[in-house]
Amino acid sequence: MPRARSTTAKSPAAPADAAASLTAEESSSTDKLDKGSSIESIAQDIATAIVEKRLPPGTWLREEALGRVYSVSRTKVRAALLMLSKDKLIEMIPDKGAFVSQPSVEEAREVFAVRRILESEVVRLFIAKARPRDYQVLEQHIKFERTTLRQATTMGTAREKLLGDFHVALAEATGNGTLAELVRELVARSSLIAMLYHSSNDPHCSSDEHSEFLRLCRTGDAEAAVTSMIEHLERIEASLELDTGRPDRQLDLVKALLA
Repeated sequence: MPRARSTTAKSPAAPADAAASLTAEESSSTDKLDKGSSIESIAQDIATAIVEKRLPPGTWLREEALGRVYSVSRTKVRAALLMLSKDKLIEMIPDKGAFVSQPSVEEAREVFAVRRILESEVVRLFIAKARPRDYQVLEQHIKFERTTLRQATTMGTAREKLLGDFHVALAEATGNGTLAELVRELVARSSLIAMLYHSSNDPHCSSDEHSEFLRLCRTGDAEAAVTSMIEHLERIEASLELDTGRPDRQLDLVKALLA
């Protein structure tokens, strides 16, 4: 595919063996392999696995293994990995390969600082533009949060993703697609940070805070709602163990993606 070949040629971060030309055998089968998953669907699936903590920070994303999982050529795998690197979910290291990002303590604090700034504006825009239907969507989301949280089988990864989705839905309701995309990226990175630094966040508390926040929005008091959001994000950041070292976790990449 033209797009995949162009991505490979421009990527300075591809490992030495990956950057080399495909063997004759690989090249002859590329067209057949590329009938499998699309670049976008591969990137989305890996991103979901990262957000759901199936792929911990530091995991080596081996091209050969990914090619087998998605039945595509390494060329297409590289293009998907490049997409993820632009979203900061993975890091491309020259001569080594692609790895799930391992944000530092400083980066973790920066992410939450940016979220407080960005989501404060999200709140103001939401209150200024929200329609009754937007409030209904968020109220339904909170109900779903509470129903899911009551289920004993709900894993921590699913809980965190669900709670993060509230912030994304709020940003989407502003009608500003760029703003929503930025929030989506930061929420995903926050989930990665929570995984790395052992968040002790109480999901029930977060859901209650979502409900109280939405109540303030309905009053039209933008500054009170902004304060509520900032305090909510500060509490989540405070739940992180940012003074501890990073865990050294290894896992089977294929099994994690097929889980």
